Amino acid sequence: MRLRSKLLLAQLPLGAALATVAGVALLTVSSLGAHSQRILSENYRSVLAAQRMKESIERIDSGALFLVAGQREKGLAQIQENRAAFAAELAVEEQNITEQGEHEAVARLNAAWRATTGSLTRLEMLTSRDELTHTYFGELEPRFRVVKKAADDILAINQDAMVRKSDAAQRSAQRMNNLVTGIALAALLVGLIASAWLTRRLLRPLESLSLAVHRIGEGDMEIRAAVVGQDELAKVAREFNVMAEHLAQYRRSSLGELLQAQQASQAAIDSIPDPVIVFQLEGGIISVNQGAEALLDLGRVPAGQSPLSMAAPAVRAAVERVRDHVLAGRGPYVPKGFEEAVRVASPEGDRYLLPRATPLYSEAGAVAGATVMLQDVTRPRRFDELKNDLVATVAHEFRTPLTSLHMAIHLCLEEAAGPITERQADLLHAARQDCERLQGIVNDLLDLARLQEGKVVLERRSLAVAAVVEAAIEAQLAAARQHRVELQTDVSPDAGEVFADAERLQIVFANLLSNALRHTPAGGTITVAAGVDGTEARFEVADTGPGIPPEYRERVFERFFRVPGSPGGTGLGLSVAREIVEAHGGRIGLTSAPGEGARFWFTVPAAPTTAAAPPAAA
Repeated sequence: MRLRSKLLLAQLPLGAALATVAGVALLTVSSLGAHSQRILSENYRSVLAAQRMKESIERIDSGALFLVAGQREKGLAQIQENRAAFAAELAVEEQNITEQGEHEAVARLNAAWRATTGSLTRLEMLTSRDELTHTYFGELEPRFRVVKKAADDILAINQDAMVRKSDAAQRSAQRMNNLVTGIALAALLVGLIASAWLTRRLLRPLESLSLAVHRIGEGDMEIRAAVVGQDELAKVAREFNVMAEHLAQYRRSSLGELLQAQQASQAAIDSIPDPVIVFQLEGGIISVNQGAEALLDLGRVPAGQSPLSMAAPAVRAAVERVRDHVLAGRGPYVPKGFEEAVRVASPEGDRYLLPRATPLYSEAGAVAGATVMLQDVTRPRRFDELKNDLVATVAHEFRTPLTSLHMAIHLCLEEAAGPITERQADLLHAARQDCERLQGIVNDLLDLARLQEGKVVLERRSLAVAAVVEAAIEAQLAAARQHRVELQTDVSPDAGEVFADAERLQIVFANLLSNALRHTPAGGTITVAAGVDGTEARFEVADTGPGIPPEYRERVFERFFRVPGSPGGTGLGLSVAREIVEAHGGRIGLTSAPGEGARFWFTVPAAPTTAAAPPAAA
């Protein structure tokens, strides 16, 4: 049997119950209709006939009085008309005798009518008024009363019968109503119970199929749906069992492959000399390589404690920091430089490990874990230190001869060693500009070296934000006019105070503004904004230049880096600015879009007594 047929069969009890209720209701209505029809056919017509006979005898009586009054033609016409009507209704009544006592009443009426008809005929033949009067009042008028009395008896008999039958019909209707209600409730209850039983029996295969699906979802690949039959559910169950069998075979056949893949993955991370730790989303460790196992000393971790508990505090803090960065959904963690490296003691000497982290993604694209690698940067860091030392040494050695060369060129231009020609003056001016440029580079290198070594002592004091910005703008006004660029400020006079080194802060502004002037075309605008928000002050330098391509934004603060195609510059100014800002404990960054200019920003601590002010407009 098909599923559709079974569903229809499950609804059959309700249909049978509905048909039963409809049949009982139809019988009830038919019975009540028969009662009403019986009252109409047996009694109502007799009542109507009695009333009409009474009306006709009244009119005959009036016609007789017209004869007595001398209006013979009118009286005869009225008598003849109503005599026929009375006779017709009397014939109807004689054919509709249905009640007890009604036959005797009709017989009395018939006898009284015949006597009245004979007296009425004799009255019609009289012409003398005295005879008419004597006959009417002495003979005819009493007969009229007898006829009326007989008609009233028939009327009363039928009216009483109608009342009795109406009461009986009402009682019957009440019984029928109770009967219909009882049968309807019983039929509905039986229909619901039968339909529910059939439906449950019909859906039993679905329960078996659902249980099998649940068990397979829990990993029981040997469960099968026990459904027999030829309907659609049985076909689905058979297909499900086939699918479950294939899944079980796949699981049995792919288990070895999974183990091989896991062993290959473990071998891959073990081949990496740097420590590698794989974390799950909850923060627990999934896998480590041999380097991480040795670093974390996992063999000595007590039961129930975190595997990171035995690691050095600096290592544990660095690993947890980059792990939490990735698991929070902020993407891979890429260190900014060697200064983030963690020093670890080892028998061979101090090692420096630079933490990196990349996310692991699930099939749905969500972060499912994190891979943390502690890259050994001991040698690259040493090379970087040697490079920095070499650059600082060379820059320091360049300072003295550059100063002497600059002084000599200046004296020559002042003609202290004798007069010079105009051509010689042009060459000396160009040489002096190059010396000044080289001296600026040397100063930047020395400042950068001192900042990186921590040898620069910041002379911090409270500075008004508006005054800092004003001083920075005034220092660049001449250069701005030369480049035909407008300098604007967006700083409130009561913007608050910062706690910083005034001289170093002006170096930051000088580097940011000179960089903006180089990249802003003539007619452009540079806007400096500032404000204090809570415990830090934020400064912004926004230009209307071509902007910085996305692929170069992470490198603009590196030493000697220049965006390809950018004019002038040595690539040191932004690096010096970053070191000064970070020495203050602040942050520096930029936002830019191609064709929409660049907006460099940095923060430094606010003065302790500075009230919070609204941040500068972005």
